[in-house]
Amino acid sequence: MADTETTTTTPASAQGYAHPETLVDTQWVADHLNDPSVRIVEADEDPLLYEIGHIENAVKLDWHVDVQDPVQRDFVDKAAFEALMSRYGISPDTTVVFYGDKNNWYAAYSFWLFRMYGHRDLRIMNGGRTKWEAEGRPYVKQAPTFAATQYKAQEQDASIRAFRRQVEAALEAQQGALVDVRSPDEFTGKLVHMVNYPQEGAQRGGHIPGARNIPWSTAANSDGTFKSADELQAIYGGKGVTADKPVITYCRIGERSAHTWFALTQLLDYPNVRNYDGSWTEWGNLVGAPIEQGE
Repeated sequence: MADTETTTTTPASAQGYAHPETLVDTQWVADHLNDPSVRIVEADEDPLLYEIGHIENAVKLDWHVDVQDPVQRDFVDKAAFEALMSRYGISPDTTVVFYGDKNNWYAAYSFWLFRMYGHRDLRIMNGGRTKWEAEGRPYVKQAPTFAATQYKAQEQDASIRAFRRQVEAALEAQQGALVDVRSPDEFTGKLVHMVNYPQEGAQRGGHIPGARNIPWSTAANSDGTFKSADELQAIYGGKGVTADKPVITYCRIGERSAHTWFALTQLLDYPNVRNYDGSWTEWGNLVGAPIEQGE
């Protein structure tokens, strides 16, 4: 194994987070690589990274294959989710720790999906691959195998997921806060087509009327870790996104907005936040849907 250079990191408990237990640092993961009560899951925007190298005993979650329905645009159903968890050797009391690239885009997306199906002990490795690599920690190429379980999930908890009808109802009532976490160019409509993401195409550029543009990346430090609770509160509260309002987050397919959902619900304890995973690929293709462009 390679030499490991550790860096000083402020513990999540000292950052003022509402639920510091949902974040673990790289050293915690390093200390639990062989803990049978822990399952480490790598979920990347680039699914090929796992084969290049991953944390020892981490299993791979491929978003293009493992959790997407092969026919309709939706997540896998309860039975397929149970089969995935059983294949990973996960039991209801297993501590599941996610990490990945892109400051944990897909790690947060996975956390959100697993929470929808009722798994309670979920955590994110703060900083993801970026921080693990910066500290010189080792990767392996061998994929682990675990004894299968007979996992039983709950029915999907739709209270943390927004569908088009909830977005339309929020617009009609003019209540709550819509948070568009995409880049400013996507928000204004200047950037319509994402060259590297053909599956995320939309006929029109712009944003849902009344949405606040708070790019997902503003919640992260340069090393990929989350900013402190005070900093996050200033970012979101400064744009009128406060805990007393129902909040809906969105991006193009819901992965970046899951990162913001995590920050609001787990780190700031906002009680009513839904992630609209239909996001702009749905709204920007709807006939007659209201769209605003510009800042």
